[in-house]
Amino acid sequence: MEEQGIIFISGGVRSGKSSFAEELAAKLACDSNAQLHYIASGQASDPEMSERISRHIKDRERSGLNWTTWEQPRDLARLAPCFSKNDVVLLDCLTTLLNNEFFRGTWQEHSFPEDVVSSIIEAVRQIADSCNSLILVSNEVAHEPLVGNELVFCYVSALGSLHQKIVSIASEAFLVESGVPLMMKGAMKR
Repeated sequence: MEEQGIIFISGGVRSGKSSFAEELAAKLACDSNAQLHYIASGQASDPEMSERISRHIKDRERSGLNWTTWEQPRDLARLAPCFSKNDVVLLDCLTTLLNNEFFRGTWQEHSFPEDVVSSIIEAVRQIADSCNSLILVSNEVAHEPLVGNELVFCYVSALGSLHQKIVSIASEAFLVESGVPLMMKGAMKR
């Protein structure tokens, strides 16, 4: 069943998807006089990730908008009670959230990948039910054949399943290529 408040945005690394998502969130918040919330799933685990996190923080600060940031690398459902129907929530990104959840358990167990995907979907539904709009950003990572690494194949399969399930419940879905958002699902109303 499609949820009206869910918007899915995907694209390759450095495609412009986060900038598009932030602009869209700002527009939705302005149109509905809503509060802006940013769920950051990234953890500063290496210098590159630290730089990316810093860049995203600076981008939001430069926007002049009042973002409330939630650092939530795992257990997304914990945040559902924190939002109201006067909130626009942006989660960046599902790829990192799945990664964080995935490496917390035993990925080789038969049902583990499906259980992780199901728990993320349930958390997304809970947050979407509690807020005005939920924008989800994720990476496209499976454009090349994956051979020789069972862990990578299992992770990418879980991510593909997560994307398909999110798009099935989203009212809109975009693919961002070279900074250009392409609508893949929904009707542009903005």
